[in-house]
Amino acid sequence: MTNREKARKQAQALVSQMTVEEKASQLRYDAPAIERLGIPAYNWWGEALHGVAREGVATSFPQAIGMAATFDEELLREAGDVAATEGRAKYNAYAAENDRDIYKGLTFWSPNVNIFRDPRWGRGQETYGEDPYLTSRMGVAYVKGLQGDGAVMKAAACAKHFAVHSGPEALRHEFNAVASKKDMEETYLPAFRACVQEGGVEAVMGAYNRTNGEPCCGSRTLIRDILRGEWGFEGHFVSDCWAIRDFHENHMVTHSAEESAALALHNGCDINCGVTYLHLLKALQDGLVTEEEITEAAVRAFTARYLLGLFDGSEFDEIPYEKVECREHLMVAERLTRESVVLLKNDGVLPLAKKEGQTIGVIGPNANSREALIGNYHGTSSRYITVLEGIQDYVGDCGRVLYSEGCHLFQDRVENLAQEDDRIAEAVTVARHSDVVVLCVGLNETLEGEEGDTGNSYASGDKEDLRLPKPQRKLMDAVLAVGKPVVLCLMAGSAIDLCVAQESAAAVVQLWYPGARGGRAVADILFGVCSPSGKLPVTFYRSLEGMPDFEDYSMQGRTYRYMTQEALYPFGYGLTYGDVRVERAEIVSRKEDSRDMTLRVELLNEGSCPTQDVVQIYVKDMESADATPNPCLCAFKRVMLQAGERLSVEVCVPGEAFRVVNEAGERVWGSGKYRLYAGTGQPDRRTEELTGKKSVEIDVVLQEFDAELE
Repeated sequence: MTNREKARKQAQALVSQMTVEEKASQLRYDAPAIERLGIPAYNWWGEALHGVAREGVATSFPQAIGMAATFDEELLREAGDVAATEGRAKYNAYAAENDRDIYKGLTFWSPNVNIFRDPRWGRGQETYGEDPYLTSRMGVAYVKGLQGDGAVMKAAACAKHFAVHSGPEALRHEFNAVASKKDMEETYLPAFRACVQEGGVEAVMGAYNRTNGEPCCGSRTLIRDILRGEWGFEGHFVSDCWAIRDFHENHMVTHSAEESAALALHNGCDINCGVTYLHLLKALQDGLVTEEEITEAAVRAFTARYLLGLFDGSEFDEIPYEKVECREHLMVAERLTRESVVLLKNDGVLPLAKKEGQTIGVIGPNANSREALIGNYHGTSSRYITVLEGIQDYVGDCGRVLYSEGCHLFQDRVENLAQEDDRIAEAVTVARHSDVVVLCVGLNETLEGEEGDTGNSYASGDKEDLRLPKPQRKLMDAVLAVGKPVVLCLMAGSAIDLCVAQESAAAVVQLWYPGARGGRAVADILFGVCSPSGKLPVTFYRSLEGMPDFEDYSMQGRTYRYMTQEALYPFGYGLTYGDVRVERAEIVSRKEDSRDMTLRVELLNEGSCPTQDVVQIYVKDMESADATPNPCLCAFKRVMLQAGERLSVEVCVPGEAFRVVNEAGERVWGSGKYRLYAGTGQPDRRTEELTGKKSVEIDVVLQEFDAELE
């Protein structure tokens, strides 16, 4: 008997003792206690997007988009384990105080594996980027880290938002995302399937919007046919918060709360984040649902609680509170930050030198901002280290650090009674008195994020365009005009138009939202204690010119796989202080029962600096009309090379990489003629131009491969 089968039997036995009223009460996110059965209250709503969130102090990782930039599955899994460990430590402590409030359970509504298809989407920072394969690998790693691999789950992960959800935020409660069968199978569903079938994710959360006419939290197609039917998902399904209410208030697919509750329950939504399931008993009375449906949802819910060991106890009950924000966990966060930072341009100014008499100017609204460290869905840190503080701590008494805020994040002045641009003169003065300038610009969660959570009311958390706020553009122009070497550091969770910086700054560095203590790791990278090694999980476009409408969910013209225009910075791109190139690649083995193949990739670091880098393998079907126009990522591996070192590594390309998706949404074998590309970036002209390196190509004919297998 499997762990799930055992837990389900226990859940069935417990639920069989409940009245129908008690069973219905357990389908709310804030499930009340049933004292006569010894069942404590339980709140299903927990967050752990990049560390445990919203329940006090916890280790703070870089935002999810930054974690994706590491291209490091093992480190993501380790981060998930850290979050689960701290979640358990906090749960144990709070439960001992009989505190069972919101956010204090062990069901974490993470990760977000939606595809970041449009750079305007404010919640894109919560995702692992624009590529289905990368998102799948990062998602599975984080799920496995959170849940562990023992008989008892350490914590329960939740893949969200199922499915086809990536803005616009302002319309999400009424919006119908229309996606073709090809786009569904090729882009929007793979990461969810991987989390279910490979990661064994315990929960899946629906999206607010409709997909192809059906509200996602009550979709027969998505939940019953695909998730539970085709994929065999056995966990529990939870609605997004107050999404079921949208059925009758905004989507207009039902006429009442009772009908909405019935539609969701009937199609497999077990837990309602919201209040609509308060109407389940009336729906039962009206014949809209059956008691058997209520019972099944309750059984799924309690199966999860048994899998977490919340009734029988487990080894995790002994995890002490001292594990929260312990040194070991903080070191994991620092490693994540170091690997997440992406070097986009470097004219030789980096790494900075630490020398007597040097003056470094640190300028910008994000230079000393705690908000710019943490992104959204964050926890609380007992200490914050901004970029300014990280640089000050590193420099110490060796040289001087000058600082100017430069401008407000988005308003035209810092002091309300002052004139417009009241900090520009100070910024220019600091730049003039400095040998080198670190200019920190970007956004924070008040400008990009979730509808209702930001102060960005004009766009509900989305971006209207890709430009920096006007005050920051004016600041950047003024500082660049001084003529000193400028290292532009962008702190944002999405692509920003950096054309001016690429043209005029000495260096451009993408920091994302680097975590509460991220300033220390950023300083280490700027001063060469370690080399930057992150890679872009999203395309940085030059502008929105040629970009399809935000409301258009077709993938044509979107992301690196389908775009026709040239990127400013391509997906997969990122420089280092070393000089790593792929010298040779060859197929060394093929599995007899599949089309999986192993490549041996030989690399050389021709630089004088040790560095990590990421081997990236892309595949292109050379003849199939159903293939994506551009090569697709199909494998990657993070490596470490000393200066001058040659390294040979093996990278596995899954056989599924040689399938294509036709217009009927069927995943079929392609033409049989493929080209594999091995490099440290994408095999496109812009990456070659920026890096001076060309990917190694391998032509593969799978008909010959199949003949060999026979």
